[in-house]
Amino acid sequence: MIHLASRVPDPAVRRLTATLYGYAFLSDLVLLYPLYVVFFADTGLSVGQISSLFVIWSAAGILFEVPSGAWADVVSRRLLLCLAPLVTAAGFALWVLLPSYPAFAVGFLLWGAGGALVSGALEALVWTELDRLGAVGRYARVLGRARTAGVLGVVVSGVLAGPVLAVGGYPAVGAASVLACLLATIVAARFPEHRPPAEAPVDAPVQAGVPVPASGHHPAAAVRPVAAAMPGDREPDGSPADEGDLGWWDTLRAGVTQVRTRPPVRSAVLLVAVVAADWGALDEYSPLLALDTGVRAEVVPLLLLLLWAGVTVGGLLAGVGERLGRRGYAALLGLVGVGLAGGALTGRPAGFVLLALGFGAAQLATVLADARLQARITGNSRATVTSLAGMATDLLIIGTYAGYGLLATVVGNAVAFAVTAGPYLVLGLVLLTRRRPTVVPASSTAAAAHGAR
Repeated sequence: MIHLASRVPDPAVRRLTATLYGYAFLSDLVLLYPLYVVFFADTGLSVGQISSLFVIWSAAGILFEVPSGAWADVVSRRLLLCLAPLVTAAGFALWVLLPSYPAFAVGFLLWGAGGALVSGALEALVWTELDRLGAVGRYARVLGRARTAGVLGVVVSGVLAGPVLAVGGYPAVGAASVLACLLATIVAARFPEHRPPAEAPVDAPVQAGVPVPASGHHPAAAVRPVAAAMPGDREPDGSPADEGDLGWWDTLRAGVTQVRTRPPVRSAVLLVAVVAADWGALDEYSPLLALDTGVRAEVVPLLLLLLWAGVTVGGLLAGVGERLGRRGYAALLGLVGVGLAGGALTGRPAGFVLLALGFGAAQLATVLADARLQARITGNSRATVTSLAGMATDLLIIGTYAGYGLLATVVGNAVAFAVTAGPYLVLGLVLLTRRRPTVVPASSTAAAAHGAR
């Protein structure tokens, strides 16, 4: 018998989601966001120095990503979510108290470390708590709304940054950013956290948190959702069972082993990295596209606001998107590629409507890819495996930055933007044409274990 989640979540689910949305909003309510590049320039840094700071930022994320994920699995995911805003706040305070290149570099190291503490720990905590409450089928829509709350934080930051700067200068902007981080820490302390019990290995696909029979056909739906519809969705024989209570190093090894030895997990990690990295990097170049359309500098924020509106809608559509099958998800990736490439090549402000469509579809595709990854992770290394996906994303972003810079120097921003969006079309075609492997029937023991869950 399949138990469908109630439309009205119980108080425990409401507490979890309210805390998550508040945390996401406050974490991105950083008034320095729209101003830090200008701040660096006003301090006297060159474009080359500013670019080197971005490299330091990305490198810090890569350096701390996986170790912090293993730490979250061993110690406490909630603890890391509390520490992350404090570490970031220390970096912001250093910027405004000692504005100089060395201080900016250390600040970016701290910011990168703070982001790494959240990455993996947040997704793992939310998935585990929803699973404990019998509401894991809501994960995609909850995560989508959390991403939307973060986008709203960025939008509010953009609205408030100018007036606060006019009144109190950069010290006031920095103080407001530190305050938002402190409030995020207070909210994070409200997260519930329960260590997951020993898990049986996953031997069958999962659909919206409900085990699917070995045939792959869900008894309550004709279309398999994206979380179970991708190629490579078969667990190999001898999948690792729950790791039990392991130390930091053993937990790290268990997470890496899970990605290395289990094709469904590995393909899910790669999907998250490819889908998230491309548009995450292209977002940084959207202001240049806006200027290339011939608009005044004062109009650029308005065009960017259109893009963030698209991202917001994409996050809110996660509940609808989780019904997509493999072909539907491939079509979604095609929409991302067409929207980003077409909007860039128009060379007109109206093209930002297409760009907003592409960015919104990319946000939705990223949320669904993350939901698929969480559905395939087993054992107590959930945050570690998720952090491996984050590290892969960061590596691809750095490569995208380098490739875009070289290409834009030769052919201009519009063409470089369109070419960089091309992998979405390629990935969509791969998902459409790749043959789904045969699912090996689960053993009766595995079926019984899944039924118990």
